[in-house]
Amino acid sequence: MRASLLRLELGIATFSDLLQHYPYRYFDRRNICPIASLRPDMDYVQLAGTLTNIVEVGHGGKRRMEALLYDSTGRIDLVWFGGIQWLKKMLHDGGNYYVFGKLSEFGGSWSLTQPEMEVPGEDTLAGQMQPMYNTTQKLLQRGLSNRSIGKLTQALLQQLAPQDVPEIFPEPLLQQFDLMGRYESFGTIHFPRSEEYLQAAIRRIKFEELFASQLVVARARQQHKQQPGYVFARVGAYFNDFYQHHLPFELTGAQKRVLKEIRQDTAHGQQMNRLLQGDVGSGKTIVAVMIALLALDNGFQACIMAPTEILAQQHFNSIAPLLAPMKVPVALLTGSVKGKERKQVLAGLADGSILISVGTHALIEDQVRYQRLGLAIIDEQHRFGVGQRSRLWKKSELPPHILVMTATPIPRTLAMSLYGDLEVSVIDELPPGRREIRTVHRNEHHRTRVMEFVRQQIDQGRQAYIVYPLIEESEKLDFESLMAGYEQVKIFFPEHKYRIAMVHGRQEAGERQRNMERFVRGEAQVLVATTVIEVGVNVPNATVMVVESAERFGLSQLHQLRGRVGRGAEQSFCILLTGNKLGDDSRLRMNIMVQTSNGFTIAEEDLRLRGPGDIYGTRQSGALRFKLADIVADATLMEQTREAAQSLVASDPGLQHYPGIRALVENTGQTPFWGKIS
Repeated sequence: MRASLLRLELGIATFSDLLQHYPYRYFDRRNICPIASLRPDMDYVQLAGTLTNIVEVGHGGKRRMEALLYDSTGRIDLVWFGGIQWLKKMLHDGGNYYVFGKLSEFGGSWSLTQPEMEVPGEDTLAGQMQPMYNTTQKLLQRGLSNRSIGKLTQALLQQLAPQDVPEIFPEPLLQQFDLMGRYESFGTIHFPRSEEYLQAAIRRIKFEELFASQLVVARARQQHKQQPGYVFARVGAYFNDFYQHHLPFELTGAQKRVLKEIRQDTAHGQQMNRLLQGDVGSGKTIVAVMIALLALDNGFQACIMAPTEILAQQHFNSIAPLLAPMKVPVALLTGSVKGKERKQVLAGLADGSILISVGTHALIEDQVRYQRLGLAIIDEQHRFGVGQRSRLWKKSELPPHILVMTATPIPRTLAMSLYGDLEVSVIDELPPGRREIRTVHRNEHHRTRVMEFVRQQIDQGRQAYIVYPLIEESEKLDFESLMAGYEQVKIFFPEHKYRIAMVHGRQEAGERQRNMERFVRGEAQVLVATTVIEVGVNVPNATVMVVESAERFGLSQLHQLRGRVGRGAEQSFCILLTGNKLGDDSRLRMNIMVQTSNGFTIAEEDLRLRGPGDIYGTRQSGALRFKLADIVADATLMEQTREAAQSLVASDPGLQHYPGIRALVENTGQTPFWGKIS
């Protein structure tokens, strides 16, 4: 029964699980506090005294046990709500006990609720650093308290010998990074001799967790390096003609550097896998066009894949006119392209007459055939599944070169974990002439003034976004707020004078597309929308972004929304509109947005505030699921594990000489001894 409870409540099914159910806190039980010395600023305390007045009070679910503890300086109330049957056997009137628990005060009297009781002279934690483990109410009711889990772990450790927890790291690595041995670290993290030993054990276990994740990345990177790819040896007429005669503006130094990196990647007969990061408006699209032309110069086709029809259409609308003077055939392929037009596009891809294709995941459907696909550019790739990306590899004799682009700045530590198998390029300059977007925070009291400002901008011929949150957990309520907001916007901008479009996820795709296009063409002056307009939408005439309930958005999302304006020559504005009362975290996010427009600074802050799982969905996918390690707090340790993992894989790609490390990577990590708990 206890075993099944541990499995259901805490996921502890094996000895390995128990050993890796680490304490979340420790208490120094080397000191006994006199009752008269208790103070309000104390948390958990250890007392020693004589127990009296043991009584059982109440019935059924409201049953509890009460007692008094005396020492030579005073007395204190003790109360228990769980494990009463076990306590009745253990507690004796007049008995001496060590008592450990959380101190509380009520009506001028001290009390301990659900304290742990130990008899002096028995197997006791008094005099040690006591580990505190996560437990649940159900476990407490069955007598499986923090102390019980500690005893189970202690019993397991007493049975384990060093050969049961063999060292997986080679001696040179242990010495290089000054790591505690594996066997010792597991014992120490549960029952440390001192704070110094505890920190050494925690560091060793964190190192192992991070090392395993970096090994996976390093091996994937090694495999990519061995993957043959097409050779783009020539820089020919397509590339040079565009660069010399059709480039709409002078390239920045960052764009030139990235182009050089990509040209080097594609020239050596290995498949390129490169991540191109660039803040909103940094000019990633022009880099993509020029690399596509490099593919054409070498006799290959190129495709550019976007996560939504709106973005695919927009890429097409910007790329096709750029290349029209050079008569480069560019085609659009999305779910909306049907009938005769679709057949013509499919035929053109198959016979090679269409050189550049732009589209959604429709580009990788089974019926799509390319004559010679040499380059695939994937925009906002975190919105595509791994399976979708891998289907691109099958569209050509050799896997095409892959360039993935994102306008979502990724902090370095996160990039090492999520995209460490890719080479990384960063466009860290904005094109000359781009003005910084002025960002302000206003609360509900200023709504009328905010809308008057928006009206002034529109009256000057500009356009504006008004964005509402739409969160899955409260979708119905948010949708109602969106519709109410739309009606309110119509009051500020009466329809006889202004034209308003609305875009949200509940609309039919066609209606959403039409409304979006009305705004893009300038037929609508105000776009009321949810975050479907977050990434990639390009309307140079839009100069105002109002974010409603901005406190409900994360930093990175706010930064992406802000990037929808500031794409033309006029000064642009982002207004963060919040409720009148804000929590500390929300106020901090608003201040960061007002103070900086640097996407990487914002991404680092967002990572620090929310953690990687909340931002990038890694918690759901299982990535970065560490028990102890934290990629923000342990950034230095992560750099060390990356260095160690790359060095090890370079010398032994298959990890043939390190079976323990190979087992760690394959997520087995168990010796035969670590069987089922029974």
